Amino acid sequence: MRLSVRHVTRYDYNPPARRADLRLRLYPSRFEGQKPVRWSVTVNGAEVKPLLVNAYGDAEAIWRTEDEQAQIEIIADGIVETSDAAGVMRGLADHSKPAVFLRETNLTAPSREILELARASARGSVLDTLHEISQNVRDAVEYEQYSTHHATTATEALQNGKGVCQDHAHVFIAAARLADIPTRYVAGYISAGYVGRQESHAWAEAYVPELGWVGFDPSNRQSPTDAYVRLCSGLDAADAAPLRGWVSASVRETLAVEVDVAPSPHQAQQ
Repeated sequence: MRLSVRHVTRYDYNPPARRADLRLRLYPSRFEGQKPVRWSVTVNGAEVKPLLVNAYGDAEAIWRTEDEQAQIEIIADGIVETSDAAGVMRGLADHSKPAVFLRETNLTAPSREILELARASARGSVLDTLHEISQNVRDAVEYEQYSTHHATTATEALQNGKGVCQDHAHVFIAAARLADIPTRYVAGYISAGYVGRQESHAWAEAYVPELGWVGFDPSNRQSPTDAYVRLCSGLDAADAAPLRGWVSASVRETLAVEVDVAPSPHQAQQ
């Protein structure tokens, strides 16, 4: 499938920020199931190229300015070709060790409730256990927009019984790590028609010895398909943030985000 993606992030500052620094991880991953056909990232109209590929296999860029900025607009736009591999990741230039993703973070810290979910999900194989965790997370945490925030932990979401894709991924990650399965957070996009706020989305990937990294999307009760575009990964949502920014001076910041993901017009005509 060819997916057309346009992701606009706009920051307004009052008074203008005196200096700004951005870390951008807005470049789709390259692996057997995904290939960017055309892609650009611009900041205030100027294209920003990747500076490096990190150990996770994700491209990163840095943008900074010392000029006053009343507004900063970041646009990621292009076409990505995807194929359905039942969630199995192959060909990603990932040089990290799976054991890195057993590390606990504040957002994925274990608790009694998560341990109980992990124990109830245990099956005969790693893959079967992961599928069961995914289903049990979705059963326990109902999808409800605006019910949580960026700092909500896995335990808080599970206790509240509601959350969004970020929360589903965090609970899944915490439970899988308690089962001694390396698991990481993935940020990306999903085509319209699935559960996911503004068509930006989050899911998880777990390491299965006989398969390698395999994706799981508890929010939609499935593994990622060709309707998904993968951007980057990390230990949790904070570590995998596609966009991070720092500004100097005391300013009031207003944020607006627009995301549109759909089959490309060229494909629709075929």
